[in-house]
Parts: sequence; structure tokens; C-alpha cells
Amino acid sequence: MDGSTRRRLLRLQRMEATEKEVYRRLAKSQKEPVNAAILNGIALEEERHEMVIAEMTGVSVKPSMLRVWLQVLLARILGLTFSVKMMEKVESSIAAEYRELGLHDIADEEEEHEEKLLGMLEEDALQYLGSIILGLSDALVELTGALAGLTLAFQNLNFVALAGLVTGIAASFSMAASEYLATKEKGDGRSPVKAAGFTGISYIITVLLLVMPYMLLHGDDPIRFGFEPHIQALACTLGIGIAIVAAFNGYVSVAQDQSFSKRFTEMTGILVIVSVISFGIGIALRTWFGIEL
Repeated sequence: MDGSTRRRLLRLQRMEATEKEVYRRLAKSQKEPVNAAILNGIALEEERHEMVIAEMTGVSVKPSMLRVWLQVLLARILGLTFSVKMMEKVESSIAAEYRELGLHDIADEEEEHEEKLLGMLEEDALQYLGSIILGLSDALVELTGALAGLTLAFQNLNFVALAGLVTGIAASFSMAASEYLATKEKGDGRSPVKAAGFTGISYIITVLLLVMPYMLLHGDDPIRFGFEPHIQALACTLGIGIAIVAAFNGYVSVAQDQSFSKRFTEMTGILVIVSVISFGIGIALRTWFGIEL
């Protein structure tokens, strides 16, 4: 065995040892027995891979505890499925490397067996992803449009913030109630209460983030880049909206193996178009009614 091949094997061996430790720790943290069993099964596969490589290198290696800690933390923050799939995406080219080294059995398992096991994982955040999307997308489109119209109609930060919060919070309860009834009617095995909760909570969080610039800026703040404070607040809200779209679609693209660019472009386009239309409506209504605040 030449030096280059040995270094590659040692790197792969350390990777398998690290993933084995990650899966074991994730399994211990699971309250759902099915998930714990699946994760323990994957950990055993990783351990077997490590042992096969160890026979070739003749040494034992320790896992990268920093990576173990980061993956477990990621699972706690963004969910089990996201953390595991992100780890597998990072190692997506490993199967080809195993084939180059003649380890075809391990390559097959990396490509097929673990993917099937990962597809069996159960997690509320994914089961109710449709409800989260409903709350988030509706809040983005409806409230961003409303804030754009109110900003140009009244040009008063406190008034726009108050109107936005009242409108957003009321709409969140309406959306939650609608999702409860829709889920109950479908009878697809999901809990109507959980579906309503995910919709309402995602809606309210989005509302608070979008209204935040209007609460932090003040009417007597200096003009920056040639824009009045109310225009600055609207620009910040649009920026936050686009950031939410990017972050959420990044999550979905990993958790559900969907295209990021297509979803991001579509949602951003809708957000901007609705805001521009509402912006124009605000100007028209302000002129029509002669409102001055």
C-alpha cells in the first residue's frame, strides 16, 4: 500500500468513526423508539465500515469530537432529519472514493442502505412542513404587501408597526383556525391541533421579524442614502423577507432533497411583485384620500 492510499484510508476510517459516534449520540437523545432503532442501525453499519478499513490500515483512530459536537448541536437546533441529511450530503462523494479503493460493498451501502434508513425517520417538523410553509408564505406575502401599502399611505413608523402587528397577529389566528379545519377534514393522520400550531407559530414569528424594523427605527432618525426613515424600514423589511425565504428554502432543500434555486426564485418573485403593487396602491390611496399623518 502506497502512502497516498494509506492517507485516504485513514481519512475515511476517521470519518466512519466520527459518524458512528454521531449516530449513537443522536440515538440516545431520541424519545421515539423507531428513530432510535434506525440511528443505532446506521451506527452499526458505520462501525462495520470502520473495522473493515482498520484491518487494512492496521491502526485504530478516534472520532473528530468537534464534528460530533457540531452535528448533535445542529440536530437540536434544526431537527434530526436536517442534521443527518446534511452530514450525508457532505459525504456524498465518498461512495465513488470507496469504489476507487476497491471497497465496493461499502460503496453500495453508502449509496443505498443508509438512504433507505434515513427515509424511515419520523419527525414532526417534516410531517407538518406543509403547515409551516402555509404560515410562513402567507405571512411573507400578506404582511409584506400590507406594510408596503401602509408605509406609503401613512409614512408613520409607529402607526405602521401597530397596524402591522394587529393585522399579523389577527391573521395568524385566522390561518391557524383554517389549517385546523382543513387538516381535520382531510383525515390524513396528522393532528389538527399540531397542524394549526405549526401554522400559527410560523406566521407570528414571521410577522414579528417583518415588523421589527418599524419598531427599531424612529421618525426623527437621519436620512440615509437619500431615503426617509419609513422607506429605510420598508427596505429592511424586504431584506428580512428575502432572508427568511433563503433560510427556509435552504432548510427544505436539504431536509426534502428539493431544488433551492427554483423555490427561492419563485417565492422571492412573488414577494417583490406583491410589495411593488401594494406600494403603488399606498401612494394612490394616500393621494386619493389626502391623508397626512
